[in-house]
Amino acid sequence: MKKTTRNIASGRRAKMPIGLIVICILTALAVIYIGFAVFFRSHFCFGTTIDGIPAGGYGAAQVEKQIRAEIENYSLQLLGREGVSETIDGGSIDLAPVFQGEVEEMLKQQNSFAWIVTLFTKQELELERVVSYDEEKLNEMLQGLSLAQEENQRAPSDAACSEYIEGTGYELVPADFGTTVDMDALAGAVTEAILTLDEEVDLEEAGCYVEPKVLDDDETLLSLIDEMNRYVGTTITYDFGEDREVLDGETIHTWLSDGGNGNVAVDEEAVLDFVKSLAREYNTAYTPKEFLTSYGKTITVSGGFYGWRIDNAGEVEQILSDLAEGGEVEREPVWLQTANSHGEHDYGDSYVEINLTAQHLFLYKDGKLVTESDFVSGNVSKGHDTPTGAFGLTYKTQNAILRGEDYETPVNYWMPFNGDVGMHDATWRSSFGGNIYKTNGSHGCINLPLSVAKKIYETIDAGYAVLVYTLPGTESKAVQQQDAAAVVNAINAIGQVTLESETAITGARKLYDALSDSAKAYVTNYDVLTAAEAALAGLKGQPDPNAQPDPNAQMDPNMQTDPNAQTDANTQPDPNTQANGSVQ
Repeated sequence: MKKTTRNIASGRRAKMPIGLIVICILTALAVIYIGFAVFFRSHFCFGTTIDGIPAGGYGAAQVEKQIRAEIENYSLQLLGREGVSETIDGGSIDLAPVFQGEVEEMLKQQNSFAWIVTLFTKQELELERVVSYDEEKLNEMLQGLSLAQEENQRAPSDAACSEYIEGTGYELVPADFGTTVDMDALAGAVTEAILTLDEEVDLEEAGCYVEPKVLDDDETLLSLIDEMNRYVGTTITYDFGEDREVLDGETIHTWLSDGGNGNVAVDEEAVLDFVKSLAREYNTAYTPKEFLTSYGKTITVSGGFYGWRIDNAGEVEQILSDLAEGGEVEREPVWLQTANSHGEHDYGDSYVEINLTAQHLFLYKDGKLVTESDFVSGNVSKGHDTPTGAFGLTYKTQNAILRGEDYETPVNYWMPFNGDVGMHDATWRSSFGGNIYKTNGSHGCINLPLSVAKKIYETIDAGYAVLVYTLPGTESKAVQQQDAAAVVNAINAIGQVTLESETAITGARKLYDALSDSAKAYVTNYDVLTAAEAALAGLKGQPDPNAQPDPNAQMDPNMQTDPNAQTDANTQPDPNTQANGSVQ
């Protein structure tokens, strides 16, 4: 059998091995990879940015060119307070980059064989740029900014305590941050921004403003406001019997100020002025007293120190204490001296009434007569007159020894009311009242019968009112007749009138004028006195002193009174002044 052989290969093409194909592909990729690696040795990899500027595929020179272009268009925006915004252009200050191989250095540090990674990740680089600019031009621009002009700035003000608000007190006045620019801080912030090519500066955040020193949360300030409100929230109601005086914030706030360190300073002089105003209104010491005597006649008792008297220093101290504590207070003022009653008559209805003219006293307690008695007062002939006025009993004691320059006298009951002048028993006397005091009176004291002195001693205490006065016409009839008889005798003693009669005539006139109206009625030869005065005037070439003026006579229009003549209405007796002698 004949075999037929066929060359299969001749009927189709031969196939390339798969391995060879792979090798070819890998080789191509390697060439591409290496090619790019070589390329990226002088160019930045894909996805690379430098300070936000795309640098992928660019060489160092190209990147520098882009940076230069960016700087040429650079401007810095300044964001100020209250919506103020201003711009500084880079060109106006000759802003330019200064390259010192930084871009090339960044390129050298790039791993060119890692270029493929950058296809999937971004590489963000930052350049420590160095720029140059004209410092003088920058300074001129800063000085010329609108926000830097004084007329466009508002100075900052510290947070503070408000003025007093009626009905509210004190509140926080918030700090005003103002718009005054700190030029040194502004220059620093702008310079830093330019060097890093920042596009804006928030001046508030950069600390470019002059700030208040005291802010709203300052603990010292808040403490001061609380303290001030506590002070003006204090109310002091003064009790003056039926009258009331209220001291509150309307007055108190005028005394207050910031004492530093959160403390309130109180103007003590102003407090004292307030206390003095109370004293002027309510003090009754040293003031004349309207007094209805036991004789039915109302008189004015002047002199003496009896009455209400505020202790100015003590009241100031008490007010300061009340203010420091705060709250509502109702009290009387601090008294240096008290009286029996508030109101029209501070002596009330308990007092010793001493009538020097009648040489008679009355003791009243709660409006009821306790006792009355004649007495002997100071010796008029020796100048030991008992002083008149309204006084308060200083103290009382038993078995005292009263001493003077020429005497030493024991008494059972001693009740001083005006220095060394007081009431006491006088057991050495056998009679009281009448005219004894004129020539045989005491050294100024009120001499009393023992039983009366004892009764008074048992009734009164320190501070008890003692009202001493004179009341012409209240002498007894016998005394009036005795006094008138002495005047009659003095007039009769004048005799024939000569120039030498002047002393006798003057003496008789003084005695007559000293009489009460009722006693004068007993002088039967008064016409002899007036005739003697007229005769003496004629001898001296003078007009009759008793002649009645002509009602038709005109006053000399050129006569003037002294406009500077004044009386001192403020003179007051000193309660501590010692009276003349006082023990018998």
